Amino acid sequence: MAEFWRQEHWIFRGLFLAIALALLFVRLLPLGSAPGAMPGPDLLICVTLAWIVRRPDFLPMPLILLVFLAEDLILFRPPGLWAAIVILATEFLRSRIALTRELSFPVEWLLVSGVMLGMMLAYRTILGIAFVPQAPFGFAVVQVLWSIAVYPVVVGLSRLALDLRKPATGEVDDFGRRL
Repeated sequence: MAEFWRQEHWIFRGLFLAIALALLFVRLLPLGSAPGAMPGPDLLICVTLAWIVRRPDFLPMPLILLVFLAEDLILFRPPGLWAAIVILATEFLRSRIALTRELSFPVEWLLVSGVMLGMMLAYRTILGIAFVPQAPFGFAVVQVLWSIAVYPVVVGLSRLALDLRKPATGEVDDFGRRL
């Protein structure tokens, strides 16, 4: 039983939840919300995608669903739509972990950038089909471009501060399971 709580999986899951709550709290603060202001990056998406590419076993799908569904409800977005798109994107990346393990960072950055753009287009398309009012297209594009630009910083901070890295080919954990 003691080994169960010493697993680093639980530490990183709790850390991800704490980071998500902190980012959501900061997002709710009335800082720089003047009309016409430039949108900032979606740091929660950057953290989620960086961690999924690095160590998909640290972020199970129910945890991601819980975090993004809560974000949808708190930010008054259509409940579950963004969460479903994020789940599809993370599972797409998770299913390609053998490929992404061997990719250099610029190629990984390009892959994640394409996923971010696809997520934004899918979200806006579904909202457009449902005739839901949405922010101007340029606003969404600028936010995605900021997110793409900040992704390397998030990866670097995850590596330096948390030692979150891609496992090497053939690396095993403490229990002898392949990573």
